Amino acid sequence: MAMIHATCIAIDGHGILIRGPSGSGKSDLALRLIDTGAELVSDDYVNVFTYDNKLIAKTPENISGKIEVRELGIVSLSYRKEVSLTLVVNLTTRTDSQRLKGMGVFEIEGTQLPAIELNAFRPSAPAMIRIGLECAIGKSTIEP
Repeated sequence: MAMIHATCIAIDGHGILIRGPSGSGKSDLALRLIDTGAELVSDDYVNVFTYDNKLIAKTPENISGKIEVRELGIVSLSYRKEVSLTLVVNLTTRTDSQRLKGMGVFEIEGTQLPAIELNAFRPSAPAMIRIGLECAIGKSTIEP
């Protein structure tokens, strides 16, 4: 089992691991997605392990249901205890991102997952994650 500094949410049962340095907007982005129907899995760090050839993200018990809401503090929310990971989101603070970067891959515990890179503070970031998820599960495609 690996402990990863990240935030994890679930959209329609698909786990999304949001990674980035401190202050990059992981919790803020998760809150915006939760506000539109996503479920909190874990904030700040996530336990990840392989089960039945799938990567599973699980909330550590000591932070279950807790998320940092900047300027308010640590808040308790309803949460999902674990979820199978489908997509990794790597946050960048760059504002000059490459226009047609496409999907990448991220390896955890010897398993590769589709990955996208974005700036969490762009207004379109939640929509970009939903589109990335659709691509990861094969409901949509990104033109080369």
